[in-house]
Amino acid sequence: MHLDLTQGNIKQHIVTLSVPAVTGYFFHTMFNITDTFFAGLISTQALAALSLSASIFFMILAIGIGMSEAVTSLVGNALGEKNVQKAQYIALNAIVFAVFLSVFLSVGGVLSVPYLVEVLGDPSYVQETLDYINFILYASVFFMGAFFFNAMLNAVGDTKSFRNILIVTAFLNIGLDYVFIEYFSMGVEGIAMATVISEFITMAYLLYKLKQTKLWCGFTEYRHDSVVLVDILKQGLPPSVNMFMMAFGMYIITYFVAPFGKEAVAAFGIGMRIEQIFLMPVIGLNIAALAIVSQNNGAKAYERVAPTVHLALRYGWVLSTIGVSAFLLFAEFFAGLLSSDVMVIEQAALYLRVSGVASYGFVVIFIYIAMLQGIAKPNVIMPVSIYRQVLAPVLVFSVLAWLGLGILSLWIGLDMIIFSSALFLWWYGEKQLQKLKA
Repeated sequence: MHLDLTQGNIKQHIVTLSVPAVTGYFFHTMFNITDTFFAGLISTQALAALSLSASIFFMILAIGIGMSEAVTSLVGNALGEKNVQKAQYIALNAIVFAVFLSVFLSVGGVLSVPYLVEVLGDPSYVQETLDYINFILYASVFFMGAFFFNAMLNAVGDTKSFRNILIVTAFLNIGLDYVFIEYFSMGVEGIAMATVISEFITMAYLLYKLKQTKLWCGFTEYRHDSVVLVDILKQGLPPSVNMFMMAFGMYIITYFVAPFGKEAVAAFGIGMRIEQIFLMPVIGLNIAALAIVSQNNGAKAYERVAPTVHLALRYGWVLSTIGVSAFLLFAEFFAGLLSSDVMVIEQAALYLRVSGVASYGFVVIFIYIAMLQGIAKPNVIMPVSIYRQVLAPVLVFSVLAWLGLGILSLWIGLDMIIFSSALFLWWYGEKQLQKLKA
C-alpha cells in the first residue's frame, strides 16, 4: 500500500489519515487511563507513583518518538520523489538504528531513573515508582520497534494498522490489568507487565503490516549506510529534543507540584491523562500534516503545503473548542472516573479548567512542528522546546513559588508559556511557507 498524497483533495487526505490515527491514539490513551484507573484501586500512593513514572518514562521514550518522526519525513520525501528503492534503503537502516537506540535507552534509563525518582518522590511511593518503571524500561525495544514501524507505515499513508492494533491491545490491557492485580496481587508491577505484553503484540503486528508494503525488501538488501544514519540523527534530533523536553517539562512541573502533597501529584497525573484524550485529534492532525507535507515537499509540489497547514489549524481549533467546553462543564465528572479521593478530584478539575485552554496553543505548536519536519527545516524546534519545557517553566514557576501564590498560579503560568511558544512558531512557520512560495 502506498497512498500518493501529492495528488487529490487535501481535505480528504487529512481526514483519511487523521481519523484512523485519532482513533488509534484515543485507544492508546485509554490504555493509559486504564492503568491509572487500576492504580487508583490499589491506593493513592500507587496513583502518584504512576503519575511520577509517566514524566520520567516519557523522557526515555521521547527520543525514540522523535527519531521515528524523522523516519516518516525521510521515507515520505523519498516516496514523494518516486524513489521506492531509496525509501526501502532508509527503512532498513532505520530498523537497525532502532535496535541500537533501544539498548542505549534501556541501559541509560535503568541507571538514571533512581536519581530522578529520589529528587521528586515522597518516600511513601518511591519504591512503587521504581517497581513500575524499571520493569517497563527493560522492554524498551518493544516500544522503539512499534514507534519506528508505525512511522514507516505513516509515510506510505497507512494510519489504519496502528489504529486497529491499539483498539485490540486497549481491551487486552484491561483484562491483563484485572488479572494481574485482582488475582495475582502484583500491584504496580502487574500494571507494568500488562503494558509490556501489549506493546510486544503491537510491535509484532506493525512489523507484519510493514512487510506487506513496498517498503519491505528483506534484510538481504541491507547495507550499513552512515549517511542515512546521520540524516536520521539530523532530522530526528530536533523533534527528539522537543519530545524529550515535553517529558522533562512534565518532570519540572511535578517538581513544583510535589510540595503540595501526593494528592496534588496524583491529580496532575489524572489531569494530564484526561487532557491527552482531548488532544488526540490534534495529534492525528499532526500525523496527517507530516505525511502530506513530506510527500509534497519531496515532489516539489510546494503549493499544496500551506493549504494543508492552514486547514489542519482550522480543524484543530474547532476540536479544541469542544474540549475546552467539556472541561469547563464536566471536569469533576471526568476526574471522578479515575479517583474517589475528594482532594484529588478537586485538584484535577482545577488543572483541567485552567490548563485546558492551552489546547488552542498546542494546535499551533503541533501543526507547525509537523510542517517544519516535513519540509526538512526542523532546527528551530529544539530552541523553542528548551524555552517552553525548561527555561520558561523553571523561571516562571520559581517566581510563583517564591511569591507563594498557590497551585492555581502554576496552571496560569503554564498557559502563558504555551501560548507564547505557539505565537513564535506561527510567526516562524509562516515565514517558511512564504519562502516555499517564492
